[in-house]
Amino acid sequence: MLNLFPELLNYSLLGPFILRVLLGLIFIDLGVLKFKVERPRWIASFETLHLRPADLFVSIYGALQVIGGLLLILGLWTQLAALAFVIFSGAELYVEWSAREILKRDAVFYLLVFVISLSLLLTGAGAYAFDIPL
Repeated sequence: MLNLFPELLNYSLLGPFILRVLLGLIFIDLGVLKFKVERPRWIASFETLHLRPADLFVSIYGALQVIGGLLLILGLWTQLAALAFVIFSGAELYVEWSAREILKRDAVFYLLVFVISLSLLLTGAGAYAFDIPL
């Protein structure tokens, strides 16, 4: 089947770039929220999941999200950051699906973040990245 706009295929590396920057911004925001407004809820949810000391784990989790988000925006170790975010968002999707009263977010959000992370894991960084394959 023919493409309707074959000229746009010249810009195919921009797709992963856009997804990478968007996902990086989302995870930076989610990580910062774990240090500020949402901290008490996350501590309560980690204690519900029997992860103790919950305060320490929430801090580590938030820091990993901020660092991974920065790596995605820079395009540095994109597949490693995407793999971590596949695991993180998959776990959050499971928690949201099985215990909706804990986090109060929409499962569709976590599913979308999971799929974008999986896409970056499989396709790579795209344009404007340090880890473009040679």
